[in-house]
Amino acid sequence: MSSKPLDGVRVLAAEQMQALPYATQLLARLGADVVKVEPPAGEAGRGSQPSMLDPEGRPVGATFLRNNLGKRSVAIDLKNEQGRELFLRLVPKFDVVAENFKAGTMERLGLGYEAVRAVHPSVIYASVSGFGGNGSPYGSWPAYASIVEAMSGIYDYTRRPGEAPRANPVGALGDISSALFAAIGILAALRHRDLTGEGQQVDVAMLDATVAMTDIVTNFASLGQPSQPYPPPYILDTFRASDGWFVMQLVREHQFERLADTIGRPEWRDDPRLADRTGWGEHLDGVIRPGIEGWAATRTKMQAAQELMAAGVAAGPCLESGEVIADPHLAARNMLVEMPRTDGVEQPVLVPGNPVKLSNVSEDDEGRVPWVGEHTSEVLRAELGLDDSDLNALAEAGIISR
Repeated sequence: MSSKPLDGVRVLAAEQMQALPYATQLLARLGADVVKVEPPAGEAGRGSQPSMLDPEGRPVGATFLRNNLGKRSVAIDLKNEQGRELFLRLVPKFDVVAENFKAGTMERLGLGYEAVRAVHPSVIYASVSGFGGNGSPYGSWPAYASIVEAMSGIYDYTRRPGEAPRANPVGALGDISSALFAAIGILAALRHRDLTGEGQQVDVAMLDATVAMTDIVTNFASLGQPSQPYPPPYILDTFRASDGWFVMQLVREHQFERLADTIGRPEWRDDPRLADRTGWGEHLDGVIRPGIEGWAATRTKMQAAQELMAAGVAAGPCLESGEVIADPHLAARNMLVEMPRTDGVEQPVLVPGNPVKLSNVSEDDEGRVPWVGEHTSEVLRAELGLDDSDLNALAEAGIISR
């Protein structure tokens, strides 16, 4: 195994679902030792659907499978005083303590930043919550990705007239964006500590992260465009080919000329209705779409996209899930990780690989997700010096599982 940029960095993560677990999985892929702290019965992501079964016959849900490769699991009941004491005893052994409970939860448990800093002054303490640790009128609200996505304005901005907003159109945008900013914040705080010796808290609000990702909403509104114009003054839509759909985007006049020539409609060059971008939108369904789809009817979606791209027109096939799994780009870029199943199903679980490619760091095989409490005994022995008698007593009291 080659050296990695975060070798030696240790992360203690009281985490659940996706926003923080995706961030810590990325840190683990870059070399960090991530110890995941979850309840004795497992965190909420294990109960998501669809799921597989672990070697003990317990469900392991899709959300958990996507976000926990290469971690170790320690199952501790943080609602129990003895469990909280164990957590605080572990804290000084780690560079980073991270959590993504509803704002204020860790403080109520006595595990907030001030309590953790008291036992580890130089700690980096990362918090991911729906609306941040302070300053928001929504601070007491819990949040899923869809909630902050809706509040970012993107659902309404992209809504077509007469249609309802479409919830969660691109998967967990609110979660993944929060995770990426959390990872950046943690890395920046570690670098700052290298320079100054000082620890600090990293506070990421999911709504902040999603607003940053959906920047057109606020930016365009300030420029006098509070919603997506319909019809738009450009071409950005999907079109039918012989075996499915492809997407095409044209925003410049010279691109439209290339489109006209490519699909055998040179007369569009001189059609006054199509002389500018506004006309493209107004006549998309009546003129342009029939021309494009008539040409594409004798081509597959991939062939149509390839011909358009060769002519300098941005296009791509709309792939179905089975086609994505088989896509040669993903194979070439090592972007699908296979995790063998433990419940007798031959087909492995597929998880997106690490999109951060470093020229001097090899991509080693990734460890599977941990089973509930799989590493509890290992970690508590190594870090706190507990023996079998101690561990048995904690397990019998329901404070840990292993």
